[in-house]
Amino acid sequence: MIRAEVRKHKGNYIGFEIKGHAGYAAENFDIVCAAVSALSINAVNSLEQFTDVPFESEDRDGFICVRFQGDLSPEAKLLMDSLVLGLTDVEKGLNHRYFKLIIREV
Repeated sequence: MIRAEVRKHKGNYIGFEIKGHAGYAAENFDIVCAAVSALSINAVNSLEQFTDVPFESEDRDGFICVRFQGDLSPEAKLLMDSLVLGLTDVEKGLNHRYFKLIIREV
């Protein structure tokens, strides 16, 4: 199962972490892993390309982690809202199997 945790503090995004493998299909044929990977990598690339928000990221097989270093711009917030929307749709489409999204206030 893939587990995604989006972290907020006082309602503001402070980062996210996605880890695991869906197990929906064989490696290289797993559309759940592909969907979650595409959404998360696109979010990181978009944050880097289209905003000035400083963040740290770590990416390795089956794991991605992003930590913001300050307040988000309106553009960065919109990109994060878009990531959460996409991940929520993936989770709902699978009836919460293979993928779990958690929004955590810390």
